[in-house]
Amino acid sequence: MHDSTSQMTRSTPAQFLPGVGPSRALRLEKLGLRTAGDLLFCFPRNYEFPAPPERIDRIREGQPVSLVGTIVDAELVSRSPGKSVFGAVVQNDTGAVRILFFNQPFRAEQLTFDRQVMISGEPKLNGLRFEFVHPKVTFLDEEDEIESPKILPIYPLTDGVKQNEMRRIISAVVEQLAPDLTEVLPVELRDRATELVRDVGIDLRQPLPDIETAMKHIHWPPDKDQLRAARSRLAFQELLVMQLAMAIRRRRLTTNLQSSSMPSDPLLDARITNRFPFELTGDQVAAIKEISRDMARQFPMNRLLQGDVGSGKTVVAIYAMMLAVGHGNQAVLMAPTEVLARQHYQTLSRILDCSRVRVGLLCGSLGAAEKREVLRHTASGEIDLLVGTQALLHGLEFKSLGLCVIDEQHKFGVGQRVRLRGGGIDPHYLVMSATPIPRSVAMTIFGDTDLTTIKEKPPGRGVVKTYLGRDEWRRRWWEFVRGQLKEGRQAFVVAPRVSASQDTTASSDEASEDVSSVETIFDQLRDDVFAGYNVGLLHGRLSAEEKTQIMQQFSEGEIDVLVSTTVIEVGIDVPNATVMTIMGAERFGLAQLHQLRGRVSRGNHTGHVCVFTDGNQSPEENERLKVFESTNDGFELAEADFKMRGPGEIFSSKQSGMPSMMIADVIEDLDLLQAARTMAQEMVDEDPELESESLADLKKQLMRRYERQLDLSDVA
Repeated sequence: MHDSTSQMTRSTPAQFLPGVGPSRALRLEKLGLRTAGDLLFCFPRNYEFPAPPERIDRIREGQPVSLVGTIVDAELVSRSPGKSVFGAVVQNDTGAVRILFFNQPFRAEQLTFDRQVMISGEPKLNGLRFEFVHPKVTFLDEEDEIESPKILPIYPLTDGVKQNEMRRIISAVVEQLAPDLTEVLPVELRDRATELVRDVGIDLRQPLPDIETAMKHIHWPPDKDQLRAARSRLAFQELLVMQLAMAIRRRRLTTNLQSSSMPSDPLLDARITNRFPFELTGDQVAAIKEISRDMARQFPMNRLLQGDVGSGKTVVAIYAMMLAVGHGNQAVLMAPTEVLARQHYQTLSRILDCSRVRVGLLCGSLGAAEKREVLRHTASGEIDLLVGTQALLHGLEFKSLGLCVIDEQHKFGVGQRVRLRGGGIDPHYLVMSATPIPRSVAMTIFGDTDLTTIKEKPPGRGVVKTYLGRDEWRRRWWEFVRGQLKEGRQAFVVAPRVSASQDTTASSDEASEDVSSVETIFDQLRDDVFAGYNVGLLHGRLSAEEKTQIMQQFSEGEIDVLVSTTVIEVGIDVPNATVMTIMGAERFGLAQLHQLRGRVSRGNHTGHVCVFTDGNQSPEENERLKVFESTNDGFELAEADFKMRGPGEIFSSKQSGMPSMMIADVIEDLDLLQAARTMAQEMVDEDPELESESLADLKKQLMRRYERQLDLSDVA
C-alpha cells in the first residue's frame, strides 16, 4: 500500500506521486509512464531556450529578448462582451516598453502597479516605443535575486496533461530519486570518457558529470554547456554499455571457439587467381588480404563484406571458398533465392571447369533422390563447394566445413544463420551485403563483426542514367525503350506487386486501375507497347522451375523484355539488359531501388532507369526518389536512407535483436558512438570480463540489457 507521504522509489506507481492521483495516472499511462522510474527516465524531447537578458535601450525589433523591470502603468479596456485589451508599461533605468494582452482580463489582477517582473518575447516598434504582445512573464519579489531566464524542458504530452503539470511532476521525482541512482562510471572512467568525447570533436566545455548531476541537469539544465555535458554523459553511458557487450562478444569469439587455420601462400594464391579470367581490382585484392589474414587464424573469422552493386564481392567470396578447399576443407555459399543460388552455382562451375574441385547445388526444386545424393556426398566430403538456399539448413552434415558464406545477409534471420553455423568444427564466417551499411549501423548491429568495404568497380562497367518520369512522358519513354531493343539490348520492367489483390490497403479506384500489377502491365506491354517483341513474366508465385527457365531465356536473349517483381533485385547478371522501368516507385525503399538499378550496369553499355509513380504524386514530389535520381553511390544513398527513415526501423528489436535506445540517437550521436567504441575496446583489452570491483555496477547494467543478445550477436 502506498500513500503520498511514503518513501518514493523507482517502482512507486505513478498515481501515488505528488500531484498525480488515479485520473492523471491513467493519462500518463498512455505515454508508457506507469511508475516513478518511468518518469525519471522520461527525458525532455526538446527545450525552451529563453531569450538573453538585454537593456531596453539596446533591443531591436524582431530580436527575442528578456527584460527585468517594474510595472509603472496598467490599464484594462473592455471593447465588447468577451473582448478586452490589457496594457501595461514596464520600466527600468535603461528605458520603458509596453506589454499587451488580448482577451486576458485576469492580467489586470496579476500585473499591478509597482510589481517587479521579467518579460521574454519578441519586441515590435509602435511609433517611438517598443511593444511586446503576449510576452512570457515571470513574477519577481523585491528580495528575489534576479537570475537569467531558465531553460525549460519540453516533455511528451497526452490529452488532459499540460506541460507545466508534467514539469512539476517530473521535477518532484527527479529531486527524490536522482540522488539514489547507482553510479556505474567511476571518476577515472568519466575522466577518460571526457577525453575521448572531446577527441572526436564534441564541444564539451566541462567534464562529464556524475550520474546525479547529469540526471538533474538533463531535466533542468542551468545553461546550455551543462545541458550538453549532461546529455553527453547519459548518451555516452548508454552507447558504452552496448559497445562493451559487442567488445566482450568479439573477444569471446577469438578465445572460446576453434577453427581450422587456412593461410594463403604465393603458390596457392597464384593457383586461385589464375582461375579468374580478369584482373582483380585494388579493392578486391585488399579485401582478399584481409580475409586471408582472418582465415589463417585458429579462431573463426567473423567478417562482413559490403560493397555497392557490381563491385565484385562474389569474386572475393569465391577466392575465400577456394582457399578453404585448398586446405582440404569444405565451403558453403547460401543465397536468398534459388535463381541467385543457381547463378552462383553456374559461375563456380564455369570458373572451376576442368579442376578437381567438385561443386554441388542444394535447393528446393531438386527432387527427393537428388537431394539425398547431395546430402550424402556433402557428408562424405566428396562435394567441396556447396551452393544453395534455405534448404541448406535442414538435415545437412559436412565432413569438414571450413567456411560459411552468406550472400545478401539482410535477407536471412539471425536464427537461420545460427543454425547454419551449428555442428562440427567452428567454421570461418563471411557475410556479404550489396546494401551499403551506414557507419552507425556497422558499429551497432555489426559492432562485433570485422568490416571490409569494396567501393572500386571493375573496369568496363557502363554508367547508369536515372530519370524521374512524369505521367505524360510514358509514351515517349516506351518509344526510347523500343529504340534500345532495336539496337539489340534487353529491358526490365519492374512492379511492386503481382496483382491488385495483394495490396489490401489500396482503394477501390487504385485497384481498378491496377497500375502496379505485373500481370496487368505484362498484358498491356505484350499486346500493345512491345507487340512484336518477346515479353516474359516473372514473379514469386511461379514455381522454382518456371522462374529458372524464364531467367535462363532472358539471359540467353530469347526474351527481350522481362516484366517482373523484385525477384530480380539481387544478383541477376544479364550484361545485355540496359534499360529498366520501375512502376509504382514510391512503394520501394532507397536501398531496394538502388539494388534494382544495379541490374542494368552489368555490361559496358550505358544503362537507363526511369521511375514512375502511381496516383497523383509525381516523382519530383517524393524526397526519396529525388535522392535516388541524384546519386549512383550506394554508400551515399544508405546514409540518406538512414537519415530519412531514422533509427527506429533499422534498430528495432524485431530487426536487430537489440534493446531500443532511451536517450542516445545513433544518427545524431555518431561521434559519441565512436568514442564509446574506443573506450569499450580499451576496457575489455585491460579487463576482458570486467571483473574489477570498480566495474561491478557497470557489468550488472550490461548484463541486464544485453545478456540475452550476447549468444547471437556474432552473427548479427
